[in-house]
Amino acid sequence: MGLGVVEKTRDLPEARTAPTDLERGLVQVYTGDGKGKTTAALGLALRAAGHRLRVVVIQFAKGASYTGELFALERLYPEVRLFQFGRDCRKASAIRQGFAECWGCSECFLRKGEVKDEDRDLARRALAMANDVAASGSADILVLDEISLAAHFDLISVDDIVGVIEHRQPHVELVLTGRNMPREVLDRADLITEMHQVRHPFEQGVMARRGIEY
Repeated sequence: MGLGVVEKTRDLPEARTAPTDLERGLVQVYTGDGKGKTTAALGLALRAAGHRLRVVVIQFAKGASYTGELFALERLYPEVRLFQFGRDCRKASAIRQGFAECWGCSECFLRKGEVKDEDRDLARRALAMANDVAASGSADILVLDEISLAAHFDLISVDDIVGVIEHRQPHVELVLTGRNMPREVLDRADLITEMHQVRHPFEQGVMARRGIEY
């Protein structure tokens, strides 16, 4: 199974010369062991797009090129642009075209002891893009999806995440998702929402469903 960057969008937007619509950007965190962290961040992206704010979504350790958000956000171009830096699925083409379903094999997921150099390279590239967007102010909303997962697997450091927060332009709203968000990041957040799992359909044998889980 190959690793690679899935870019379902075009180049990053140019930095604005006119004042942005956000006078002050805050730091939002969606964490916890429950489902809904990425969903919440994408919902925010949808709302921002409705107001013609520029949104960049960078997904760490995610590369499944058949997810619904990829197709949906293509329709919101140029307001929302999504970049994936992670493993794709060997059946991705068939799943995209509706000839196969995701059965939760988890081959596209990271596991301790199975991290490859390609995973580290992809995470470094994602981090570099995050720093570029945050420091240049070329987006009003910057979503760093599963960034805490990248830190958990030592693909990037906690200091790397803190650096993005501290060196962003004042108007950039920064949204960070992922379970086990580091305390150093939480201490710098303006909003923290923790998703707590009470019940999950997986416990009843319900596998991932097209349009719901992916």
